[in-house]
Amino acid sequence: MKLGLLFSGGKDSTLAGYLAIKQGYNLCCLISIDSENKDSYMFHTPFINQISKQADSMNIPLIIQKTKGEKENELIDLEKAIKKAKKEYGIKGIVTGAVESVYQASRIQNICNKLGLWCFNPLWQKPQIEILKMIIKEKFEVIIVGVAAEGFNKTWLGKKIDNNFIKEVMKLNKKYAINVAGEGGEFESFVLNCPIFKKRIRFNKKEVNLSGQGKNWRLVLK
Repeated sequence: MKLGLLFSGGKDSTLAGYLAIKQGYNLCCLISIDSENKDSYMFHTPFINQISKQADSMNIPLIIQKTKGEKENELIDLEKAIKKAKKEYGIKGIVTGAVESVYQASRIQNICNKLGLWCFNPLWQKPQIEILKMIIKEKFEVIIVGVAAEGFNKTWLGKKIDNNFIKEVMKLNKKYAINVAGEGGEFESFVLNCPIFKKRIRFNKKEVNLSGQGKNWRLVLK
């Protein structure tokens, strides 16, 4: 079955796509939303301008739809992108990296229902700690590119998700009740390498800047 992946460049969407491929589905396009609203209710925004590098590494066509990121109205732009994927690539369904957000999952499901598409959520309701462990087990190389919660600061930017990372976020979970996989928007990630990449994504450190203050920080490429 031909499927399109709602792709942000982060750990959840990339892992969902990887699992879909492992289960024998034909991942024939990536669908990404480039939002002007850095606090979008629906879409991941840090490093979104770098996802073309990931698409090239996977050798999968990429559809990018821009949106102003206005709540609910941004769903119109998402529907446009999915319609385009259906028309151009003949997809029969959509893969998402949704884990716990009913807000996101329900709205994507509504669009799929409207367009007659299957909605596949391979990570839905999986324990968040298990998702982090799966990322490590499957040899994903993932860095943190944005933080926005109590207990976080700019020193977290660029950290890799590994066993030490899990220990640290578990401590923050006990102290501040954060979601260990960032489901509450506590942190955002970017995948540098994984089993479905043909080559590792690389950046020149001189191109990377820090932006933010207090507990809200993100990496920005020049």
